[in-house]
This record gives sequence, C-alpha cells and structure tokens, in this order.
Amino acid sequence: MLRTYGPACDGSIIEAKAEKIPDTATWVDLEEPTADEEALVERCIHLDVPTESEMSEIEPSSRLYERDGALYMTVSVLYGVQEGQPRTAPISFVLAGNRLVTVRYATPKPLRAFAEHARRDPELVRDAPTALVRLLDAIVDRLADEIENVSATMEELSQKIFTQSDQERRIPVHTLTTLLTRIGLQQRLLTKIRFSAVSTLRMLNFFGGSNLVHDEKQAELRHHVASINADTTALSEHVSYLIDSLQFLLDASLGLISIEQNAAMKLFSWAAVVFLPPTLIAGIFGMNFRYFPELSFRHGFVVSIVLMVASAVGPYLYFKRRGWI
Repeated sequence: MLRTYGPACDGSIIEAKAEKIPDTATWVDLEEPTADEEALVERCIHLDVPTESEMSEIEPSSRLYERDGALYMTVSVLYGVQEGQPRTAPISFVLAGNRLVTVRYATPKPLRAFAEHARRDPELVRDAPTALVRLLDAIVDRLADEIENVSATMEELSQKIFTQSDQERRIPVHTLTTLLTRIGLQQRLLTKIRFSAVSTLRMLNFFGGSNLVHDEKQAELRHHVASINADTTALSEHVSYLIDSLQFLLDASLGLISIEQNAAMKLFSWAAVVFLPPTLIAGIFGMNFRYFPELSFRHGFVVSIVLMVASAVGPYLYFKRRGWI
C-alpha cells in the first residue's frame, strides 16, 4: 500500500500503475509494498528501496548508512502492546533530498497517529527532514507512554506484595501465580521497550552526525534532533531502573512463595508432634495381649481418652505460648 503526505497530499492511496508520485509529496509511506509499488517509488526518487530481508539485519552497518547522498536508517519500533503481545518491527527511513520514504510491514500506533495528524495538518510534513523528526518524536512519545503504564502497573504489584496489614500477609497461591505472570509480562514489555529505545537512539546519533543536520541553515532541525536524543537517552536509563525494580519485585514474590511453602511444612510438623503422643497411647492401650496390666481397670477407657487429649493439648499450648504457631 502506497500513500503520500505533504502539501496538497492528504494520504490518499496511490495506485501502483500511476505514472509518478505527486511532486508535492514530502513523505511517501510504503506499507507491505508490492513489487510494482516499490518500482514506482524507486523510479520517482531514483534510489533503491530496502527489502524486508535487508530491514531485518541487526548489524548497525546494515541498518544505518549513506548511499548516493541518501540516508538509509532502520529502527525497531514497538507495537502490539494493546493486544497483549508486545513486539518490535523494523521500519526503514530513506531520506533523499526533500523526500522521506518509510518502508514497513507493520503498523505501530505512533505511525498511525502521526499519519492522521499529518492528514489534518500538512505543516507537520512541510519538508522531509521535518516529517522525519516528527515521526521519531511520535515514536519516542509512545515509548514514554508505555513506560508510564509499566510504572503504574509496578506500583500496583508492589502494593499487593508489600501489604501493611499483618492479617493480609498470607497470600493465596492463585494470587501469587497471577503476580508472577504479570511480572513476567511487564519484564517482556520492558525488554521490547528497551530494544526499541536503543535502536532509536542509535539512529538519532547517526542522523545527528549527518551533513544535513550540521548544515548552518538547519539550526532548528539540529535542536530538535538533540532534544529527541536527550529524551531517548533518559528513557533508556529509566527503563534500566525499572528492570532492576522489577527484578526486586520478582525476588520478593519468590520469597513469599517460599514463606508459604515453609508455613505449610511448619503446619505439618507441629500437627505431627501434637498427634504423635495420642497415637502412641492409643497404640499401647490397643494391644491385644492376653495378660495386659490394666485390662480389668474399670475406668481404663476414660483414663486413656483423657491421656490422649491431654497429650495433644499440652504440646499445642506449649507451641502457642512460644509463638511457633
């Protein structure tokens, strides 16, 4: 699918059989492009469009390079968070003159939102460099929003783990299982956010060092790139802090599980000690020897019952007094 944005371009779909792309188009968006659409774009901008396999390369030299005066930059963008399946997808940016070409095989939320804004306000894509930094700004803003959501979720998990009331210290097994699952999901999301942030930061450093940004006439662009770079660096550091905090919550949850297991074993231990003496007495008086000392004792049954109850209550009260149960 091929769309164009810019002055006099409202994001309408351009057919692959068209003769050319509108001259006023500053942003050309290729979403899961066909061979004909790639050929049309390459014919109009006189440059090669990265293929899906080339976009999947992870080496910096394959993702960030300059060729024939055009900048080729690939960024891993976060998507799928709302569906509960956070992933990253490579998106290539080709900046050639006053044309920005994006090639993607996924539709992250920031790109979808920016496309709507560009359709309503063409000033956002008045030229290709402006469109690029606005897109990157939208991607970084989305990462910041996801980090805020993770922080709120971690605060909620912390409240459940470190409750203040002693009566609420015992946490059911299913609750602990849910805590571990949610911690695992947040860990996975933070990993994807960090990967996307590092990828974006790498691209910003490459773009910030280009001749275009260092042009004397591009002071505003240079300032904008530096600002996004600083924001991305701060987000990366904050994600590292959240990952450490999440590891602490995971350790605390595992500690609570150990406490629950120890409490169960402790229950079995003192129950065995409490019921052992009555069992011993019942075993002794239940022997079927013909010559038993108290066999003719008139109150033997009552006395044996009393002994068994006393032998059970005595250890229980002792353990209770010592605070063991």
